[in-house]
Amino acid sequence: MGGGEKIDLSTTQSDIAVLQEKGFILEKVIGEGSYAKVYKATHMVDETRHSIMACKVIDTAKAPRDYLTKFLPRELDVLIRINHPHIVHVSNIFQRRAKYFIFLRFAENGDLLDFLTQNGAIPENQSRLWMRQIISGLQYIHTMNIAHRDLKCENVLVTANYNVKITDFGFARNVRQRDRDVLSETYCGSLSYAAPEVLKGVPYMPKLADMWSIGVILYTMLNKALPFNETSVKKLYEKQVIYFSIRFY
Repeated sequence: MGGGEKIDLSTTQSDIAVLQEKGFILEKVIGEGSYAKVYKATHMVDETRHSIMACKVIDTAKAPRDYLTKFLPRELDVLIRINHPHIVHVSNIFQRRAKYFIFLRFAENGDLLDFLTQNGAIPENQSRLWMRQIISGLQYIHTMNIAHRDLKCENVLVTANYNVKITDFGFARNVRQRDRDVLSETYCGSLSYAAPEVLKGVPYMPKLADMWSIGVILYTMLNKALPFNETSVKKLYEKQVIYFSIRFY
């Protein structure tokens, strides 16, 4: 184990042994949610070569039924289908009992929010490059009729070479059925990045909602501040509508 840190008890010694047989060594926890944790991990390619990775461990025993029947199958389906230079690459997915182990590219410079916190607002030239990369990845999944539905600075990773990659497809879904776009009725994502129609609670076009979130990311990159920083859904919606002079019916 790296850094002398212990694996938490929810990941059993049996799990660790099976992963080690496949050449994967879990190290410290670098992020966690209600029923998933992300570890820094090492993949031993052979006796002389290794690569640093991230491993998302999803414990389905702790997850609600709605997640198991809807969101998790969608996420796994999306992850095995996508392949783009500005979307985080998933190399392996293992299932063991109630757990899924998803191994993906490790972001040496953390996520975009981390980067902003440590370095301040991003200069316009760099922001232009990163936004081009983000939109390239988003256009790719939209062309496949997949919407992300949780775009935010925390879900944009910064690599060692200072390129960015979209990550976390936990709310992603297919948005086209029977040759027509499907409206979404599920509130997804983070409040500050949500489009007005999402906040209003009406059926919305997921691809268009993604584009709104992209605009919030761009503003945040350039200013190290959110354009609308409200904790109240009602106040946030009112500010959006007033600022852009938009009326929704």
